[in-house]
Amino acid sequence: MTLIEAARRFLGTRRYAYQQLFRGVYSDAVLTDLAKFCHARESTLYDETHDQKTLEGRRQVWLRVTHHLNLSEKELWRLYDGREDVS
Repeated sequence: MTLIEAARRFLGTRRYAYQQLFRGVYSDAVLTDLAKFCHARESTLYDETHDQKTLEGRRQVWLRVTHHLNLSEKELWRLYDGREDVS
């Protein structure tokens, strides 16, 4: 197995793990909470009550989770391979 094949397999396995974890009985409640905490549906630029870098870090976590839940293996590979921004 080549290094690229191993990396693709690892990414696919990780995607599957995210999907198993975040599609369980309590997934809607957890994802709703994370969306609010991570500012998933709003800009982080105008919140003066928090440090900008902290908010952007939270948003990056949200994007990672949702990429693994919603992107196909091919789209996820292109995103992490650096050839295409699919966000």
